Amino acid sequence: MSDTEVVFTSTKQIPDNHFLGDETCKTCHADQFKSWQGSHHDKAMQVVSDSSVIGNFNNVKFKSQGVTSHFYKKGKDYFVNTEGPEGDYVDYKIEYAFGIKPLQQYIVRFPNGHYQCLRTAWDTEKGKWFDLYPDFKVVHSEWLHWSRGGLNWNTMCSDCHSTNVRKNYDFDTHSYNTKYAIINVSCEACHGPGKNHVGQVNVLGKKYKPSGDLKMTVETPPKELVDQCARCHMRREQISEYFNFEGSMLDHYFPELINERTYHPDGQILDEVYVYGSFVQSKMYHNDVTCINCHDAHSLKLKFEGNKLCLQCHVPETYNSPAHHFHSNNSEGAKCINCHMTGKYYMGNDFRRDHSFRIPRPDLSIKYGTPNACIQCHTDKDNEWAWDNFKKHYGEPDYKHFSELLAPGILQKENGLDALLELARDTIYPDIARASAVSSMSNYLDADTINNMISFLNDDSALVKGTALDVLGNVDTKDYVNYLLPKLKDEKRSVRVKAFFAISYLDDIQIPEDYKTVYKKAKKEFETKLNVTSDFVGGRVKRADYYLKKGNLKAAIKGYENALELDNLNNIVRTNLANLYYRDQNYPKVEEAYKKIIELEPEYAQTYYSYALLLAELNRLDEGIEQMHLAIKYMPENIRFYYNLSLLYDKTNNLKQAEIIAAKGLKLDANNESLLYVLAYVYNKGNQIDKAKNIASRLVQLYPNNSQYSSFYNQLNNIN
Repeated sequence: MSDTEVVFTSTKQIPDNHFLGDETCKTCHADQFKSWQGSHHDKAMQVVSDSSVIGNFNNVKFKSQGVTSHFYKKGKDYFVNTEGPEGDYVDYKIEYAFGIKPLQQYIVRFPNGHYQCLRTAWDTEKGKWFDLYPDFKVVHSEWLHWSRGGLNWNTMCSDCHSTNVRKNYDFDTHSYNTKYAIINVSCEACHGPGKNHVGQVNVLGKKYKPSGDLKMTVETPPKELVDQCARCHMRREQISEYFNFEGSMLDHYFPELINERTYHPDGQILDEVYVYGSFVQSKMYHNDVTCINCHDAHSLKLKFEGNKLCLQCHVPETYNSPAHHFHSNNSEGAKCINCHMTGKYYMGNDFRRDHSFRIPRPDLSIKYGTPNACIQCHTDKDNEWAWDNFKKHYGEPDYKHFSELLAPGILQKENGLDALLELARDTIYPDIARASAVSSMSNYLDADTINNMISFLNDDSALVKGTALDVLGNVDTKDYVNYLLPKLKDEKRSVRVKAFFAISYLDDIQIPEDYKTVYKKAKKEFETKLNVTSDFVGGRVKRADYYLKKGNLKAAIKGYENALELDNLNNIVRTNLANLYYRDQNYPKVEEAYKKIIELEPEYAQTYYSYALLLAELNRLDEGIEQMHLAIKYMPENIRFYYNLSLLYDKTNNLKQAEIIAAKGLKLDANNESLLYVLAYVYNKGNQIDKAKNIASRLVQLYPNNSQYSSFYNQLNNIN
């Protein structure tokens, strides 16, 4: 493919005046407008007024996690007095109401264009204030505090709750100038700007025929329709500066895959995932069922209540019968959704169902600790009971669900890598499952795995290609540049951006002539992605990693320090920063970082271990020994800790303690190579030659191909 054949999706911004507003749409589409009016989309965001606010601001107080919030009015204005970002109590004016049911949140304005969503929300079902995270203590300095990044409207909410949003974040001043055309999720948020459409109708009248300028119409193919809904109904990383209705979803966003943070290992929902990542796992999606087969496109309500919704497609005589569900008719157990769409509460009171539409599999629950619908209802029973009854009613499953390959890989079970490879290669499985398998292969990286990863760069699925590039972007890819360069010409912006990062260690002058044009364009797209995500910790880390790939250690350190400015309690970032300080030989900064990590997570053993190694290198051996003992205290099963502690005692000439520690480690793993060698070494150094010979003999028997052990054993035998 030549440079001239590559079509780069436009980055032009749509002017706000191209969005004409819902009242304009209403003139021709009265029925659709009536359905939409009052919907979740209509009420996604509203200016505060007596008609928009549902919560009780009649001088009431609500207390949770030691914080008291006082809600009251002054004239027509609404206020809250609550804990601010410095830990003191401040009066805040409410600017916007957010959502309508089952909860309504409230937004206040902060300096520099920041808008923050209160953690205390109004339960519209029960008519009371409640804490979105009642069991989660958050201190005022944390990123998750309502006044900071975790509940910031500009970055966490605006793109999906209003129309034609431009976040307009300025990295240098940490400020926003966020703009939108229409405050809520209007008709044009889904169908695109109406200016051309209305202009054509005004000119052509009854002769008007659809010209394809509107999105999400009856002519939109099923999977494309789901993708267009998905941009707001999924966890994702942002690629473009703003959504301009051009290209596809993967030109603007890249969905979060199945991982242990947000899903159970089999793909069932765990954290909030906003439906898309679940739905594309399902047979429904792969059989061209779309969102609007179940939900009215404008009111968003279900088209039918009860099993009638599912029986639009599934034969009633077969599925709406005790012969299928083995429960009494009209009982909770007879409802399709209770077996095939289990759910969870999020944000305190918002029950959301899993849209992967799966058959309950108690056998997989037994293997991998995953949930199933059976014992979620039959809470007095266990998985073994559920599995016995499943087999009694349905027999052994005669199909293979992708989770049978994904779960062992994610959980790093025996043969987990083989399972992931099988899943990733088999196109019968959903793309999101295959991409998730590729992502999980990063836990097994070696030369063979990387070579397998290369093969996925030519996969038909852009999701799989992009994921392979993500993995390869975090390893040394210098040997694979000829495989990576062609991805700069991919038709999807997200793939091009990931390809650019993977080869970003190259200088501009190293780019082959026939790639220079696309390289420059992909570089600009990548820089846009960095800028638009620079108000996220992850975005700042990505920028730092880019500098690191470029060999600019100082800029990488600064990038990680910038990330900590957003979330000073993020120990993953601080640990990586400590490693960079070490590479920069800034040992006081390394020690400072380790001490802070220990202060925040005093039971995290790995930090004590790393700190001990640093102290040993600085020849502060007694302090290093103290830290290594703490590492063992909090992770007594880690063999490496015993090995290093034994060496530390040896360096202080405390051979007795070196022997005791090595022996303790060998009680956990009697044939551990490193511990056997260090124990033999200590015995030899302490003139316990016979004991040293015995250990050396075991090493030779266990590792006959290791010439070092044979030589050591022979030396011991030659001692008089």
